[in-house]
Amino acid sequence: MPEMFSEPMFYVITGIVAVVIALIFFLLGTAFRKMKAEKTIGSAETEAKRILSDAIQNAEARKKELLIEAKDEAHQLRTETDRDLRERRSEVQRQERRLQQKEETLDKKIENFEIKEENIAKRAKEVEAKLEESEQIKRSQLEMLERISGYSKEQAKDYLLSVLDGELTHAKAVKISEFEQRTKEESENIAREILSRAIQRCAADHSSEVTVSVVPLPNDEMKGRIIGREGRNIRALETATGVDLIIDDTPEAITVSSFDPIRREVARLAIEKLITDGRIHPARIEEMVAKAQADVNNTIKREGERAMLDAGIHNLHPEIVKLLGKLYYRTSYGQNVLNHSLEVCHLSGIIAAEMGVNVTLAKRAGLLHDIGKAIDHEQEGTHIQLGVEAAKKYKENEDVIHAIHAHHGDVEAKTVIACIVQAADAISAARPGARRENIENYIKRLEKLEEIANSFSGVENSFAIQAGREVRIVVKPEVISDDQMVIVARDIANKIENELDYPGQIKVNVIRENRAIDYAK
Repeated sequence: MPEMFSEPMFYVITGIVAVVIALIFFLLGTAFRKMKAEKTIGSAETEAKRILSDAIQNAEARKKELLIEAKDEAHQLRTETDRDLRERRSEVQRQERRLQQKEETLDKKIENFEIKEENIAKRAKEVEAKLEESEQIKRSQLEMLERISGYSKEQAKDYLLSVLDGELTHAKAVKISEFEQRTKEESENIAREILSRAIQRCAADHSSEVTVSVVPLPNDEMKGRIIGREGRNIRALETATGVDLIIDDTPEAITVSSFDPIRREVARLAIEKLITDGRIHPARIEEMVAKAQADVNNTIKREGERAMLDAGIHNLHPEIVKLLGKLYYRTSYGQNVLNHSLEVCHLSGIIAAEMGVNVTLAKRAGLLHDIGKAIDHEQEGTHIQLGVEAAKKYKENEDVIHAIHAHHGDVEAKTVIACIVQAADAISAARPGARRENIENYIKRLEKLEEIANSFSGVENSFAIQAGREVRIVVKPEVISDDQMVIVARDIANKIENELDYPGQIKVNVIRENRAIDYAK
C-alpha cells in the first residue's frame, strides 16, 4: 500500500471517504428527523383538534352563562328603572299638588289684595274728604283768628318769628355765656398756673432802644483833634467805621450815630482808644478801628457762648453762636434782643416741662426764634424769613425751623413747640416794663380800638382804658337787649383779634343801662 499510493493521495481518499460517511449520516439523520417531525405534527394536529373542540364546547358553555347573566342584569336594570320611574312619577305628582296649592294660595292672596285695595281706595276718599273738611275748618279758624287778633296771616307770621328770634337770641346768649364760663374755668386755671410759674421763675433785664452813643471827652480841645486838619480825622473815622460823628456844642462829648449797633459800638471803642492813646491821625485811626473791631468780634463770640451756656443748649453751629452774640447789640422796642431770646428760651423750657413736652427742643427753639434780627441789617427780608433761611442753612431741627417761622403767625403753628414759643414770646414782650412803645403808635392803637368798637350798630360810645388793655362800650338800651350784649361783645372781640395787632389780651366790657329820671315838685 505504501508503494501503490503516495501519502498525499492517501489523505485525499481518506477525506473523501469521511465526507461520504458524513453525508450518509446526515441523510439518515435528516430522514429520521423528518419521520419524527411528521409523527410529532400528526400528534400535534390531533391535540389541536382536541383543544379546539374543547374550546368550542367551553365557549358555548360560557356563551350560555353570559346570556343568562345578561338576562339577569337586564331584568335587574328593568326592575330598578321601573322603581325610579315610579319614584319620579310620585315626586312629580307631589310637586304638581304643591304648585296647585300655591296657585290656590296666590289666588286667595290676590283676592285679598284686591279687597284691600278697594278698602284703601275707600279710605283714601274718606281721608281726602276729611282733609278738605279740615282745610275748610282751618281756613275758617284762620279767618276767625284774623278777625279776633286783628293780624293778617303774614303779620301773625312776622310776629311769631320775631318772638322766636328773641327766644333764640336769649338761648344763644345763655349758651355762649355757659360755654365761655366753662371754658374759662377749665382753661384759664391751667394756663394761669403754667404761665405764672414760668413768669415767676424767669425775669430778665431790659434796656432802652437808642440809635446814638455818646462818647465823653476829657476836654473840648479833644474835639478839634478828632476833627483834624480840614476834617481829615473825622472823615477817616466815618469812612473806617461807617457811622456819623456829630460834634456840636455839647460840652466834652461827641455823638456817634448809626442804625447798625455793631458799627456804632466799634466807632465808640475806637474813639475811646484814640483818646486814651492821644495820637490821632488817619493811620492810627485805621489801626484803632481794626483793634475795636477785633474786640467787638471777641465780645460777640463771648456773648454768644455765654447765651448758649446760660440756655443749656449744646451743639450749636459756630455761625449760629456768632449770630446769637450779635443780638447782644440789638434792641427791639427798648428790649435787648439777646436777653429777650434767653427769656423766651427759659419760658419755653418751663412751659414745656409743665406740659410734658421735649424741654431741650423747646428751649432751643425759644433761643433761636429771633436769630434773623442779627442779619436783617445785612440782607433784605424780614427777620423771620432770614431766621428760617439761617436755621435751614446750618441744619437745625425741623421743629425749631417751624417755630421760628410761626412765632409771629406768618404760618399756622402745627406743633406744640411752635405754640409754646409763640406764648413765651408774647409773655416776654408783653410783661410790664419789657418794651417801650412809641407814643404815636400807642395813640393810634387806642384810636383804632375805639373805632372798631364804634363800628357796631347800637354802640353809643366806647372808651379804651388801662393803656389799651380794656375797652368799655356803652350800648343803647333801646337797641341792644341784655341777651344781645353777649353776642355784641363776642363779635367785637373777634373783630379786634382779626384787625388789630396788640401784645397780651384786651378785655371787651359792654355796658347797658336804663335810667328813669323824674322830679318832685
